[in-house]
Amino acid sequence: MDHIISEKHGGRTTAGNLAFCCAFCNRHKGADIATLDSRKRVVPLFHPRRDKWHEHFQIRGLQIVGLTVMGRATAKLLKFNDPARLEERAAMASPKA
Repeated sequence: MDHIISEKHGGRTTAGNLAFCCAFCNRHKGADIATLDSRKRVVPLFHPRRDKWHEHFQIRGLQIVGLTVMGRATAKLLKFNDPARLEERAAMASPKA
């Protein structure tokens, strides 16, 4: 579980401010609520209670691709397409022998 808005930033430990996430994403997000995009603009991270996943991301093969500035910034910060993550997805997608 992860605080969407961290306690450090005034977020509460309530159902509306918690989201399921893997340890990898939790570690990379930390207390962040925003990040810088490629043009050094502050961009809020994807908010799983307010934002719609399909508007910001798309699955292409094994990769999760950001479709919007927010999606791209979130994907980059959380390292959605790190080689280890792609290997995990490939293993989950392959048929069991």
